Amino acid sequence: MGERKEQEKRTVIGNTIIIFLMISVLLMAVLLIFINPIITVMFTPAEAVRETRLYLRICFTGIPFIVAYNVLSSVFRGLGDSKSPMYFVAAACVLNILLDYLFIGYFDMHAAGAAFGTVFSQAASVLIALTAIVKKKLIIVTRGNFHLDRPVVSNIFKIGFPICIQDGLIQISFIIITVIANSRGVNIAAAVGVVEKIIGFFFLVPSSMLSAISAICSQCIGSRQHERASETLRYGCLIAVGFGIFFTVICQFVSGSLLSLFTSEEIVIMYGSQYLKSYVVDCIFAAIAFGFSGYFTAYGYSMISFVHNVISIILVRIPGAYLMSKLYPDNLFPMGIASTLGSLLSAVICVNVYIYLKRRKIPFLF
Repeated sequence: MGERKEQEKRTVIGNTIIIFLMISVLLMAVLLIFINPIITVMFTPAEAVRETRLYLRICFTGIPFIVAYNVLSSVFRGLGDSKSPMYFVAAACVLNILLDYLFIGYFDMHAAGAAFGTVFSQAASVLIALTAIVKKKLIIVTRGNFHLDRPVVSNIFKIGFPICIQDGLIQISFIIITVIANSRGVNIAAAVGVVEKIIGFFFLVPSSMLSAISAICSQCIGSRQHERASETLRYGCLIAVGFGIFFTVICQFVSGSLLSLFTSEEIVIMYGSQYLKSYVVDCIFAAIAFGFSGYFTAYGYSMISFVHNVISIILVRIPGAYLMSKLYPDNLFPMGIASTLGSLLSAVICVNVYIYLKRRKIPFLF
């Protein structure tokens, strides 16, 4: 029985690697082909087109590394090790910062330097993860495990496809918000770009908590400890919300200082501070939504996460950002509120769905 389970793990991992390798290469090729239309659609300011094209070309080439890192991290979490991926992310972040200072500050490579820093740090995280797998001997995958197995592939897509589409839509919403920012001028576009980097760092907490909750709850489900799964959700959300509150409070006082780490232009810092002070509140409500998404995914209900994110994006995030940009053309604070309200809606939906399912005692979930 144990050997059969081990073989199933190897088959799942092998199939996952094949599927996402093909997807990453295909995605890279498509994005590189359509790089110019993408720049046009994003309303990139004329003076930034050349740098943007170079930046995107380098980043798109690094997509396989990003996908590989996420696949390897999911392997660690699936095997009960949620700490190692955190170390990989930390190493990648530190290396990215160092490379940014080297490429941008010392070699004056501008956007290309930032892109190379991102790609090289992702590649390094992949190498570290592979080294850890070999060193720890977590699992041994042979050539035979890399043959596509229809039931395994079906299960991967059944659970993973809604999450994939969900994350894709989230990224599209970010792109649309970037388009809205770009249409408002170079300074606002720059401010939004810098704030997105800062928020991306803050969002490592809820994102990591999502993965941790999903992994731990999956183990609880396997041992039929459903109450423990609920406790995992509760404490995971509390931890992430705590960090969100901390980030929110800090940014109300040091937003300008944070922005000054990325730019010296006063007007960009001013706009960025406005945006960051409201956008950072998103970390609180996103922590709740992300936590429930991890919980639902562990139970095989990834479609719930997909639905609440789609509703949030279509009803609040995109129209809210557009409306605020029109009503307050010289202030980015209201546009940040739109993102926060989107996560608030997701959190409300998640909590209500959770209560509904628990009361109805839906099969398999409780």
